[in-house]
Amino acid sequence: MLTLTFLGVGNAFAKRNYQSNALIEAWTREAAPGDEPDDTFLIDLGGTGPLALHKLKDDAAFGYLNLNGVVNYPKIRNIFVTHQHADHIGGLEELALMNAYAFADPRTGRSPRPRLITTVDILVNLWDASLKGGLIILRGQYARLEDYFRPVPLDTEGPRPDTFMLIDRYRIEPVATFHVQIGEKCDWPSYGLRIVDTRTNESVFYSGDSRFNFAGYRQVMTEARLCFHDVQLVDQPDPVHALLSELRTLPSDIRKKTVLYHYSDDWDSGSYDFVDREFAGFAIPGHRYVLFR
Repeated sequence: MLTLTFLGVGNAFAKRNYQSNALIEAWTREAAPGDEPDDTFLIDLGGTGPLALHKLKDDAAFGYLNLNGVVNYPKIRNIFVTHQHADHIGGLEELALMNAYAFADPRTGRSPRPRLITTVDILVNLWDASLKGGLIILRGQYARLEDYFRPVPLDTEGPRPDTFMLIDRYRIEPVATFHVQIGEKCDWPSYGLRIVDTRTNESVFYSGDSRFNFAGYRQVMTEARLCFHDVQLVDQPDPVHALLSELRTLPSDIRKKTVLYHYSDDWDSGSYDFVDREFAGFAIPGHRYVLFR
């Protein structure tokens, strides 16, 4: 069984529902409420991610994340970084430092090091351009990314792009997304995910941050049993997220299986009540979506 729970569902500037990061949990069997998963996997951990985890740990269904009132960070075994904006990586420093100091083995000094999974073009810059400033010193010595994480670089170029597995059943495939642009479409590294149950060949699509690009995602969204797509509620010139007005042009059968996330704090103003009729609704923070049983 595989589930997805949004730690937060808001955009980068959201104050009510935290930023859009997600926890994936994998079991080798169908789980009962409160069962600890066999593997865990974060899609990003932004600046509000630690606060969202702190709240989630108090839900009995996620009790394994609670260790004497603090977030049990060693239970997070894998992290995928979709891109380097702060609402997607801003919480990694806290996780790294908590593992290094609060959860280090007192006998050996060894710290938990989750797998940090991302594409080569993101990983080569993640330390120097984003994380190094706050993590460069560890116990009085210069540190490296490898002192906090086990990096897993994925090569997405070529005829057989790299993927990774959870519990030898669920295949995770990065999908290049059209988010911010330098000169050409998809020329700045940003990724969504296609998640496949290798037993049934069913799939789920998670857009990450992306402009509207149904031409590029038509196949993965059509094949998916469920889609999670970021949304910007108000129109603006040259957006870097899919506009709600654009997503409303999707075929009806695609919209009905698409959950919208990454929305602004005014989602419940009454102006967007039609979303529940036209789509699979707005994503709900803290709700476990069952992807595959």
